[in-house]
Amino acid sequence: MRLSRAALLLGAALLPLAATAKPAPKAPARPAAPAIKPIAFTERTLANGLRVYAIRDTTTPNVSVQVWYDVGSKDDPAEKSGFAHMFEHLMFKATRNLVSEQMDRLTEDVGGNNNASTNDDYTEYHETIPANHLERLLFAEADRMASLVVEPKSFASERDVVKEELRQNTNARPYGKLFSLYFPAISYTKHPYARGTIGSLDNLQSAQIDDVRAFHATYYRPDNAVLVVSGNFDASQLDGWIDQYFAKITRPTAPIPRVTVVEPERTKATHYVVQEPNTPLPAVLISYPIPADSHPDGPALSVLNAVLSQGESSRLYETLVYRDQLAQSAETYLDSKQGPGNLAVIAILASGKTATEGESALRREIARVRTKAVTAAELAEAKNEILTSALRGRETAEGKGRTIASSVIIDRNPRAADRQLAAIGRVTAADVQRVAAKYLRDQRSATIQYLPEDKTVAAPQNDRIDVAETVVTKQLVAPGKVEIVTPASEADRIAPPPAGPAIAASAPVTNEFTLANGLRVVLVEKHELPLLTALLVAQGGGATDPADRAGVGNLTAALLTKGTKTRSATEIARQIETLGGSISSDASYDGSTVDVTVKADQAAPALAILADVARNPVFAPEEIERARAQTIDGVQVAIKNPSQLAGLVAARAVLGDAPYGHPLSGTPTSLKAITKSDIQSAYSMTWMPSQTTLVLVGDVTPAAAKRLAEANFATWKEPGTRTIGTRDRFAAPPKPRVIVVDMPGAGQAGVVVARPGIARSDAQFYPAAVANTILGGGFSSRLNQEIRIKRGLAYGAGSSVQAGRLPGAISGRTSTKNPSAPETVSIILAEMKRLGAEPVTAAELETRKAVLVGNFGRATETTAGIAGTVGGYVVQGLPLSELGAYTARVSAVDPAAVQAAAAKLLDPAVASVVIVGDAKLFLPELRKTYPDAEVIAAEALKLDSAALK
Repeated sequence: MRLSRAALLLGAALLPLAATAKPAPKAPARPAAPAIKPIAFTERTLANGLRVYAIRDTTTPNVSVQVWYDVGSKDDPAEKSGFAHMFEHLMFKATRNLVSEQMDRLTEDVGGNNNASTNDDYTEYHETIPANHLERLLFAEADRMASLVVEPKSFASERDVVKEELRQNTNARPYGKLFSLYFPAISYTKHPYARGTIGSLDNLQSAQIDDVRAFHATYYRPDNAVLVVSGNFDASQLDGWIDQYFAKITRPTAPIPRVTVVEPERTKATHYVVQEPNTPLPAVLISYPIPADSHPDGPALSVLNAVLSQGESSRLYETLVYRDQLAQSAETYLDSKQGPGNLAVIAILASGKTATEGESALRREIARVRTKAVTAAELAEAKNEILTSALRGRETAEGKGRTIASSVIIDRNPRAADRQLAAIGRVTAADVQRVAAKYLRDQRSATIQYLPEDKTVAAPQNDRIDVAETVVTKQLVAPGKVEIVTPASEADRIAPPPAGPAIAASAPVTNEFTLANGLRVVLVEKHELPLLTALLVAQGGGATDPADRAGVGNLTAALLTKGTKTRSATEIARQIETLGGSISSDASYDGSTVDVTVKADQAAPALAILADVARNPVFAPEEIERARAQTIDGVQVAIKNPSQLAGLVAARAVLGDAPYGHPLSGTPTSLKAITKSDIQSAYSMTWMPSQTTLVLVGDVTPAAAKRLAEANFATWKEPGTRTIGTRDRFAAPPKPRVIVVDMPGAGQAGVVVARPGIARSDAQFYPAAVANTILGGGFSSRLNQEIRIKRGLAYGAGSSVQAGRLPGAISGRTSTKNPSAPETVSIILAEMKRLGAEPVTAAELETRKAVLVGNFGRATETTAGIAGTVGGYVVQGLPLSELGAYTARVSAVDPAAVQAAAAKLLDPAVASVVIVGDAKLFLPELRKTYPDAEVIAAEALKLDSAALK
């Protein structure tokens, strides 16, 4: 909860594309980029300056409430970087009329959710709730705008939480510092955009409570805010509620301070080299300044960005990742803002490759797009990808509201997003080349090579990165006398209004049939937007991996899109992406999938490609080697993250050599041992029509669905013989262990307490699911309350039940500063035991059941979400009728069932404890409780067996 700078999606594609010399069929006709229907909204401005936008949609039982404030990390006071983000956390504490954390009671506890994020330019707060709770949320948002209580206890606690967030996301995560700190720092010399949103530990510690109060009085005011309500509501009723709760908030007379710094034009390239611990592979980032998002060149820059890195047929992926095998990932990030932004090109190098090689390759690609026009095919593909992405972003009430709010804050125009989409349709190849030549010149670049720490090599000699000495900031000046708000007395406190009549939610309605060859087809109609998701799901995945071939199921699934008998991997990606979609293949322990989402009018060519990759993969040797190398690199990155590694170790400790015990992606050792024969065997045991289901969700009729299925799958023949995996599925679980993986210098410790669990088909699944949600499901769960909210020991804490076709693990987990690891272990164990020893109250039980029901509803709001949910039921062997029964099954769970399930399934007496971190900082304290704790050096850890060493 409470996010920092927008995430950079690096390394998302771990496997490279491939090309073969075999001829391909004629590519589908490239469609013209269609217009997207603009979002329909109403707007008005209250007398106090609050801008209000309403988007009505009666097809949903939910409503989204969003309040965006025109203040972000660029407005952090001098020597207080990270201040706006820390303040965001405090907005979830008490107000004059709301007790601390009551926003969670009003949202999560009724089946909704809430969150917030801090950007360079804005801070936004959003809730999605059942529509009958709309008035209550408007009351709450108005109350925290007008009368936030800032008191020492919550201030100190949330400051500690933000410190843990910084340790987790910046210090402990590989490449965290590169994106959170160094990227902004090298991109600006004067503008406060140079400071990272998350700030620094020193700056966070220097913040004082009076500063927080002054910050709220300065920026959290109606004339600096945008309110967007999107979803199911009555328009006249909404206007009345907004007038009742927001119109009475006073508009301050003091002007709002604004950043007026002008970033000087960069005319000389800068270059930096840094070394950081916990960096598994070298990386390079080159940042080029671009104008504000509202600039007329914005649409052409968006197309340029898509040409360079959107999809697996993009230029950077095809050259650096696929052809040259130079990078584990290569992408761009279009960082557009109110003020000057950046287009960054980024590569995380493959094993054995250097940052200098990566930088040279990135510069070659940038030079190519500057000097030669993109092709007509690339232009059409980029436009269609952008439009499909925009459509997917508008599938939910929250997504539509976010589109309008960001347009208002960033571009000062609620119609900016729609106008930019229309302008993208008019972008020419000449426009793309022009903006590349104008903005991506070498002399305008700022480059950083990010290297693994090497204490045997002298510190790099390079330009100095020193934000504090160059950035122009302003002191925080209180706007006159700041009122210190205190909670109202019990007698004077105004309670939130009652909820209105509930609007019934409905589960997805499925329609299914079976082809003559045994292929099952499931259809869910959803006609609100012209989108279609097609998902093929087959029984069989990582659970059938041979003991010494961990990862073969996952590797096989990934290779499906890397070449067929008639299409190369490059052609598969290019043809799908020309349609505006993307194709992906994946595996879980129980199943394997291939899916695509496209505009509905492109269903026929998209399904033809989908069928081809599932039915006709060739597993070319060169593709296997590329995929193997990329996967090994991805695993190396993952095991440098203490939290991720703790989860992998816990699975091995709890499940041993059982099917879910090994890492799904494999290990470097197991991946190197996999042969083409292993891959072909995994494919033949999984992909056959009798154990495959085609799920179609979106703007498609039953008649059209049947035509698509028959045209593409009717001739798929069942193999004469088949081999089913014979792994021992019922081995006794190992004895509990306490394991410390020593990772010296780790920025944080990953903590997991885990024990064996149950299968999805177990009669105790629903009581176990409710018990798990009480323990660690959601912000208001017991673990998060105890570890984050009460003690400030972590950014978050939670639990999970891994229930598949076979029993998985049940676990509680968190990430904390190294010295706090033993304390968090004791809290997790105590809460697991308490849940089985004491009956849960009726009030807590109802709120936690609402969380499950609400999560289920939100998971089925989009075409891809519905397809994934249906696919999960299919692969777990559940009847689809259970989709409609889910809410009733959850609602039927009573306190006795929860306590019984918790006593049996959460008993910590059979739990294993895993801590991954800097052992010298917590091992002495841990051994007071666990004198026999095993210590394994991170470099000596062996995930290939249950022994782990």
